[in-house]
Amino acid sequence: MLPPDTPVPLALLLAACAVTIIVALRYVLTSGLFALATARIRPGLYEGKRQQILREIRWSLLSAAIYGVPAGMVMWGWRNLGWTQITADWAALPLWYHPLSVLIYLFVQDTCFYWSHRVMHRPRWFRIAHAVHHDSKPPTAWTAMSFHPVEALTGAIVIPCLVFLVPIHIGMLGLVLTIATVMGVTNHMGWEMFPRWLVHSALGEWLITASHHERHHEEYRCNYGLYFRVWDRLCGTDRGLSKRIVAEAGHVRA
Repeated sequence: MLPPDTPVPLALLLAACAVTIIVALRYVLTSGLFALATARIRPGLYEGKRQQILREIRWSLLSAAIYGVPAGMVMWGWRNLGWTQITADWAALPLWYHPLSVLIYLFVQDTCFYWSHRVMHRPRWFRIAHAVHHDSKPPTAWTAMSFHPVEALTGAIVIPCLVFLVPIHIGMLGLVLTIATVMGVTNHMGWEMFPRWLVHSALGEWLITASHHERHHEEYRCNYGLYFRVWDRLCGTDRGLSKRIVAEAGHVRA
């Protein structure tokens, strides 16, 4: 906590820096954990990719600042000025609403990502920004936040804007951020960690895992979603799963 007489510009700067460090540490720890899991479960998968991974880490740490600055400023405003619809009181919202709020946040984030992602695949925007992300061939556990600053900004503003519009408990917001972090990393790590019974189930037909997102990195013009396959299915951009990952996971149907 900062002293109450801390000048607002300084308080905002310190909050932005603090959250940037948190986002960077979250990235390093989560990506590092799944990179370690990859080395043990799929040994050799990242062999020869040292330079690519170092590049991914550099871009990702820059992205951490772009995500951290607006988030830190909004969090400071919430704690000190009552900004946003965030609450720390579980009783302030109906019990049934807490899981619903998580789904709302994930769906809005997924919707924004789908459409901004499609824009990023237009030739001009791909050349300016999105090519950075697709320089990872194939992606690794370190790729999730490897964005050009222009693209990072399109993702960084979604939740800071959403908290002004949609009420949510701080604990549920933490769950949203955890899901975003874990799914972002695991969808890029180059192998399927989820079991066949989920990936090839009726539920799996609507969820995005590594098997689905890898195909986007293979073919570029398909599978644009983040968490759900809803927009891909509605817009005719869903081309199914990566044959390589499905085969390597032993999910090939007899």
